[in-house]
Amino acid sequence: MPDPYQTLGISKTASAAEIKSAYRKLAKKLHPDVNPGRKDIEQKFKDVTAAYDLLSDTAKRARYDRGEIDAQGNERGFARGGADPFGGMGGRSRTTSRTYTGGAGGPFGAGGGMEDFFAEFFGSQGGARQGRGQAPRGSDITYALTVSFVEVCLGGRQRVTLKNRKTIDVNIPSGTEEGHKLRLRGQGAAGPGGDGDAIIEIHVEAHPYFTRKDNDIHLEVPVSLPEAILGASIKVPTLDGHVAVKVPKGANTGTTLRLKSKGIPRPHGEPGDMFVRLKVVLPEPPPADLADFIEKWAKKNAYDPRKKLGW
Repeated sequence: MPDPYQTLGISKTASAAEIKSAYRKLAKKLHPDVNPGRKDIEQKFKDVTAAYDLLSDTAKRARYDRGEIDAQGNERGFARGGADPFGGMGGRSRTTSRTYTGGAGGPFGAGGGMEDFFAEFFGSQGGARQGRGQAPRGSDITYALTVSFVEVCLGGRQRVTLKNRKTIDVNIPSGTEEGHKLRLRGQGAAGPGGDGDAIIEIHVEAHPYFTRKDNDIHLEVPVSLPEAILGASIKVPTLDGHVAVKVPKGANTGTTLRLKSKGIPRPHGEPGDMFVRLKVVLPEPPPADLADFIEKWAKKNAYDPRKKLGW
């Protein structure tokens, strides 16, 4: 077996934390469960596990550093194949290296082991998050749930019927976004190692008026020419009903009004805002008296809105 420090890719002065971190990275990459059928990878995994087993044991590491034992835990100074003073064969000490399978002092935390390691790195990918030799979980089942724009903004509840005909009320948190996934533990396919999960993928219906940016709501509101020029009080829709908004005198297309806290509520902190963008709309077709007035006005007032752009 090669030098354990080289096997883990660390220096001889590496701390216990550095040894553990190096092993975790290599174990994630080389574990046979994620490299099925690769004998070469399986051997590398055994090597890094044996290296970790030696270097994570303070006493063994000290003896190795002093040259008393080799990388496999063999006592140095005894010929291979011959008897040793401990009653074994081949110079093998009683503290031989082993394959790490978890435990309180292992690289995956107290009481953790390989199952917690794969739960951390591979999530719910069926048997991959099970330790080797454990029965696989059932597979996860994904469902698509279409929810109205207002409901994902304000939050609500939706009833979902699963493939086993079981119905469940799913809580839609306020501010849920397109593609958000809700996980229902143990509601997936059955398996010998436990049931999989149900994954509810949220799809949001488009709204005819509202659009969203983060936690803010945007709305374009048409106003008449008199309302824009003279000012007015108009009603506009919000997520939770209509409110009165004051159009300032001389408003124009693009004038934007801010309605504080009328956006998407947040579980913690201030809610978003609503931004109302005004759009001046002329009657169709323009009435004759308005056309006559504009014609007379235009003769007395030379106004070119494109002049500001340098056109």
